[in-house]
Amino acid sequence: MSNLILHGRPGSPYTRTVRLALEEKSFEYTLREVASGTTRGPQHLQLHAFGRIPVLDDGDFRVYETQAIIRYIDTLQGARVLRPSDPRQAARMDQVVGIVDWYVFPQISVRISAERLFAQRFWNRPTDETTIEKALPDARACINELARLQGSAPFMAGDEVSLADLMLAPHIDYFRKTPEGAALLQDTTLAPWFERMAARASMQATEPERVSRAA
Repeated sequence: MSNLILHGRPGSPYTRTVRLALEEKSFEYTLREVASGTTRGPQHLQLHAFGRIPVLDDGDFRVYETQAIIRYIDTLQGARVLRPSDPRQAARMDQVVGIVDWYVFPQISVRISAERLFAQRFWNRPTDETTIEKALPDARACINELARLQGSAPFMAGDEVSLADLMLAPHIDYFRKTPEGAALLQDTTLAPWFERMAARASMQATEPERVSRAA
């Protein structure tokens, strides 16, 4: 699979999710970094009609939307299968994937992680503490529900890593670096879950700062 090209940014949690899938499958690929502020330009709009990232090219086949990309990647022959064969575990995987897109991303990653970690560094403005404070009840609900769904399983959909873990891990990696995230994750099953994820070679290979330095 040496003709796979991923268009994205190392700091994007969704780009990292696709990279995790590629790494877990042991696929060779090329990361083509999309410069900040260019996703609405005509060149990128030819890759993604809605001006988002990531985008995957497999030869003459192009696919965007992270869920579609990682499901496509998993259909390709590789080192492991990332979707459970058990129907209930597969349903749990899909449920967690949906929670990440609909709740974790807007309620945690946008309103807390990005606000706390990136407002001053990249947007040249003070952190909006009101936005973070208002987001905390929703964030707490997300974390509590994810922990409940995981239960006693080592990973989000059972005993093996699945697409659910790859969707969630990049968002939790940022969130845990905020004081709010550290407090909410403490003493939940998501704390040891993330430790297991962080120990994986795929997570270490796709750590955003390491990727940026290499680029």
